[in-house]
Amino acid sequence: MAKSLLFVANMPKTELITIGKIVAPHGVRGDVRIVPLTDFPDRFYDLTKVLVDDVGELALESARQHKKFILLKFAKLDSINDIEHLRGKLIKIRREDAVKLPEGRYYIFDIIGLNVFTEEGLLLGTITDVLQPGSNDVYVVKQQDKSELLIPAIKEVVKKIDILGKQMIVKLQEEMD
Repeated sequence: MAKSLLFVANMPKTELITIGKIVAPHGVRGDVRIVPLTDFPDRFYDLTKVLVDDVGELALESARQHKKFILLKFAKLDSINDIEHLRGKLIKIRREDAVKLPEGRYYIFDIIGLNVFTEEGLLLGTITDVLQPGSNDVYVVKQQDKSELLIPAIKEVVKKIDILGKQMIVKLQEEMD
């Protein structure tokens, strides 16, 4: 376990994805109550190990739904005393363990940090947040003068997203016919 702790400690934060938070022990046999922080809470049922903040990699023995929570049982942690120190810790997975999204769909954490350019190549700024007000997402772009530009995440505006190239090409609404 020490080897994987070292590996995790040296892993860039962007390579880890938060999927839940341990809120409390559940019962006396070592189960913990998790608030899922993911659009895919069923993922917990297929995991064999997770990364826990300040603890490292822990093997999972079982996962089950309980009301709005997920109950996890970690291997070799069999009492309330074994898991009490986990309260409040975040549960993460490696990027390669993330649910694969369909073509043209992206995780918010992949969108944040992209440089946004017009179709003419003018740099507008960098995406700092993604708002989800309803019918479509809205990208918050911090411009060079520190002001914010809101860009609707619709195909008429967003022309290209290049995650590897860390850029997005847009057609601003004023430019649209």
